[in-house]
Amino acid sequence: MVSVTIKKNDAGQRLDKFLQKAFPSLPQSMMYKAIRQKDIKLNRKRCEISTRLSEGDVLDIYLPDDALTPARAADDKPSFLRAGKALTVVYEDENILVADKPQGLLVHSDEQWQADTLIDRIQRYLFEKGEYDPNDEQSFAPALANRIDRNTAGLVIAAKNAASLRVLNEKIKTREIDKYYLCIVHGHIKPDSGTLKGYLEKNEAQSRVYIVDNREQGAKTILTKYNVLARRPGLSLLEVELLTGRTHQIRAHLASVGHPLLGDGKYGTNKQNKGAAQNRQVLCSYKLRFSFTTDSGVLNYLNGREVRIKNVDFATRFAQASDVKVVDRDALKCVLNG
Repeated sequence: MVSVTIKKNDAGQRLDKFLQKAFPSLPQSMMYKAIRQKDIKLNRKRCEISTRLSEGDVLDIYLPDDALTPARAADDKPSFLRAGKALTVVYEDENILVADKPQGLLVHSDEQWQADTLIDRIQRYLFEKGEYDPNDEQSFAPALANRIDRNTAGLVIAAKNAASLRVLNEKIKTREIDKYYLCIVHGHIKPDSGTLKGYLEKNEAQSRVYIVDNREQGAKTILTKYNVLARRPGLSLLEVELLTGRTHQIRAHLASVGHPLLGDGKYGTNKQNKGAAQNRQVLCSYKLRFSFTTDSGVLNYLNGREVRIKNVDFATRFAQASDVKVVDRDALKCVLNG
């Protein structure tokens, strides 16, 4: 028999979700049967799969020891200690951290598994600050609430505790966190501002998406709001607001209307990019705004707050070019000067 006391970061979870995280070796079929047969009890009473756990609850689990191997042994060296230390923190408080991810860094491990990812660096940073120790946790680790592509730079939000992660996940789902990007595209998009609407289909085998004009089975509606800040011959600097958040949305949507991102070989053309001497997409998630319209629990204090990168190199260089034509002077000034 194993007895487990529910800690602060375990609270609020369903019983089955907690058990799957705390004991990954426990087969689901065995877990469900044990709950039905009262071999797993909560505070010495019968419980249900969907029972929500509270801090201080005690689980008594009457199962073989080999089915209750913890997620990690106490003497295991955390894998995140193999990650790099370089981390640019744009905003941080007791609940969340907003990092500026460099271009080329994965947010999470991929199928090849890489030890040096953004979340690994964040966990290492918090571990070395003394704010996170995996040995003190049963089912939680600091986690990302949003993600951006490997070759997109910019802001990513991490939750330091389970309560904050639940709020952030909900607010992103209900679009109560506004996301703004800067990018350079080929051509001169017209009109100078607008909202693009389309339907996005995902092709997992090709690791890309397609934009179609009519809604087909499986396609998801996308809305991409843009504003032209400045132009140079053959290029435009845009501020983009994601009104929906889909895989490769900005890259694919702008390419679908004839204005692929500078440096984007997947949705643009290598010929165009070669002529501009740019082989990586020019795209940065530069600003987030917390625009909560409903109760936000432990994160209520963030409502109305804005987090941004104050100097996006490619935007500054674009605006300072001798052949630049400014389209929206006030908006460009805000981007460059914060």
